[in-house]
Amino acid sequence: MVRTRFAPSPTGYLHIGGARTALFSWAYARRHNGKFILRIEDTDQERSTQQSTQAILDGMAWLQLDYDEGPFYQMQRLQRYHEVAEQLLRNNQAYYCYATKEELDEMRERQLAAGQKPRYDGRWRDSKQSPPAGVKPVIRFKNPSDGYVTFNDQIKGRITVANHELDDLVLLRSDGIPTYNFSVVLDDLDMNITHVIRGDDHVNNTPRQINILKVLNAPLPEYAHVPMILGSNGERLSKRHGAVSVMQYQEDGYLPEAVLNYLARLGWSHGNEEIFSREELIEWFDLSSISHSPAKFNPEKLHWINQQYLKKTDNTRLAELVVPFLNKDNCQVSGGPNLTRVIDLLKERVNTIEELADAAVYFYRPLEPTDELKAQYFNTETKSLLTVLLGHLDNIEWTRESINKEIKAAAKSLDVKLPKIAMPLRVMVTGEAHTPSIDAVLELLGRKETLSRINTCLAKLPD
Repeated sequence: MVRTRFAPSPTGYLHIGGARTALFSWAYARRHNGKFILRIEDTDQERSTQQSTQAILDGMAWLQLDYDEGPFYQMQRLQRYHEVAEQLLRNNQAYYCYATKEELDEMRERQLAAGQKPRYDGRWRDSKQSPPAGVKPVIRFKNPSDGYVTFNDQIKGRITVANHELDDLVLLRSDGIPTYNFSVVLDDLDMNITHVIRGDDHVNNTPRQINILKVLNAPLPEYAHVPMILGSNGERLSKRHGAVSVMQYQEDGYLPEAVLNYLARLGWSHGNEEIFSREELIEWFDLSSISHSPAKFNPEKLHWINQQYLKKTDNTRLAELVVPFLNKDNCQVSGGPNLTRVIDLLKERVNTIEELADAAVYFYRPLEPTDELKAQYFNTETKSLLTVLLGHLDNIEWTRESINKEIKAAAKSLDVKLPKIAMPLRVMVTGEAHTPSIDAVLELLGRKETLSRINTCLAKLPD
């Protein structure tokens, strides 16, 4: 059975890169009717926080990346890491290293000065020295000194690394906490992980991890290292170019299914398909379709995909999502027009829930036009023109068709072009110059509110 995992460190939020790794691991497991495991790698005690753990769980839940087992926490498995470290010591496959930080720093500086690659020199590997007093040792792995490590990466192809390029990595620190490369090996082994799908910043760790698995006579998982995500500027993804918490996209008004769709297309493709359901993603997903090159984060593309999802999302659901944004903008939804009808009128014109709420504000509270709009659309004729229009609107049946008919009739009776009346009317009622068709807006706003806003504005205009 295929078993994949997502193993984030709780030292920050769940960002776009991590979410995509989780998605690819989840999709591969679902595609093959396997299991998806969530593991929290919390051995960095200085930086790991419960708040970050919760942010990861919240992000996974929002994207609906459901896991079959977990979350498992490494700090709850310390006994297991110690047992295996002791086993490796007994088998002469690991050893105590008493080198101090000062000695290691000096060694590194000497190697750099000689133009060498910094690496541990193995000084305690087969040492017969007596342990120095007062120094707590680390436990290092005896990496093979000759031969090669070869593995077939499912994305990058065949990779070979000479063992002499690898130094003896630390398994357990002096405080008894395991290093990443040790704990991840045992976790994947104990959890029967068959496919390790992760970012390609871990490629260099893989030969080290394979060597540990070999001395444990453990089966090797398949490895798939996904190329990184770059910002739209072609450089490493930064906050300015999209490297923010996944939950920030919720706060900014994106739909989770749209973000999921966009993440899937960041480095993976199925023909020319751009919009697809979760079910289609599961049916189509395969590691062979992941690009070998870094993906570029494109906010405009995310906007476009979100807009496509907004257009086909049920208005009742959108209304539930819009209400918190409107409440934050001091709008009383309960006292205004039917929100689902407002959404139906506006959703073709926006990219996000937040934009949808912004576009709906004038339906729930009057907006004062800017001085620029007043200067552009209000003049000495405006009051007389709109007073005539008021007479036309006063007692009609309040439907879009009737409103449209009377606006045109007023313009004709005054012998002016339609925009001469429609634009000042739009600005008076909505405070905006760009809205859907004004007759549709007025119909939803209602007779009482429309006439009240026109009269309030006319009272401020000079005769």
